[in-house]
Amino acid sequence: MAEPGRLLIFGLGYTGTAIGLAAVAAGFTVTATSRQPDRAAPPGIAVLPFDAAEAATTAATHIVATAAPEESGDPVLGRYDAALASAPGLRWIGYLSSTGVYGDRGGAWVDETSLPAPTSRRAMARRDAEEAWAAAGAARGTPVDLVRLAGIYGPGRSPFDDLRAGRARRIDKPGHAFGRIYRDDIAQGVLAAMRQADVLSGTRVLNFNDDLPAEPAAVVEEAARLLGQPPPPLLPFAEAEAGMTAMGRSFWAESRRVRSAATQAGLDYAWRFPTFREGLRAILAQA
Repeated sequence: MAEPGRLLIFGLGYTGTAIGLAAVAAGFTVTATSRQPDRAAPPGIAVLPFDAAEAATTAATHIVATAAPEESGDPVLGRYDAALASAPGLRWIGYLSSTGVYGDRGGAWVDETSLPAPTSRRAMARRDAEEAWAAAGAARGTPVDLVRLAGIYGPGRSPFDDLRAGRARRIDKPGHAFGRIYRDDIAQGVLAAMRQADVLSGTRVLNFNDDLPAEPAAVVEEAARLLGQPPPPLLPFAEAEAGMTAMGRSFWAESRRVRSAATQAGLDYAWRFPTFREGLRAILAQA
C-alpha cells in the first residue's frame, strides 16, 4: 500500500469534494482547484484557482482529474501538460470519466474488458480525454486509472429533491436500464485506488457502477415510497421526449448494463451501497 502523499484534485465539485475529504481523513495533504476559488474551502483542503496550480502540480504525488473535456480537449492537460511531465514525485493519476464511453448496447452487459464504442459527442470527447491521459501517463511511466462513473447520486443529488419540489417525473420506457454510483462509494473507491499506486503500472479501467442496473422510473417509485407519498404518474416516453433538451434525448437514446465485479475485486472494496435501494435509504437517514 502506498503511503499517504500530496493529492491534487482538478475540479472541486460534488465528487471532487467527497474525494478530497476522504483523502484528508486518510492522511493525505490535499489541494484542489476551483473555477470559484473564493468559495469556502472544505475542512483540510487548500483551494487554488485553476490557472494557479503550477507549483501544486509539480509537487503532487497523486492527481485526480474531474474536469469534463472541452471543445479544445482536456482542460487539465491543455494547461498543465508540461508540469505533469516534469513532476518528480508523481506516483498515480486518476481520470474520472464516464460509462458513457461504452455507448449504446441495447441493454446488453459490458465490463472492464469491453471496448469503448461511444456514440454521443460528449462520450466521444470523454474517450478522447481517456486516451490523452493514458498517453500522458505512459510518457512519464506513471500509472493511470480510468475511472468510468455511472450516474452519480447522493445527498443533495437524488430523486428526493425532485419529489419534494414537485418536479419529479416517472418516465415509462421499459428496458431502459442503467447503473448508478453513490457519491461516497466514488470517494472510497478512488481512495482505494490511490493506495495501490506503488504496485500499479500502465493504464487500468475501473467501472464505478452499482450492482443493480434499473429503470429510472423504478428509482423514482422507490424514493416516493420511502417518503410515504404516491409516485408521480407514469409518463409515456414519447410524451416526455417532446420537451427534452438535446442532452436529455442523448441520455435516453442509450441503454447498457455495466458490470463492476472486477473493479471491486481489484480494489478490494465492495460498494457500501450496492443498489439504489441502500443508497436512497442512506440519503433519507441523513436528511
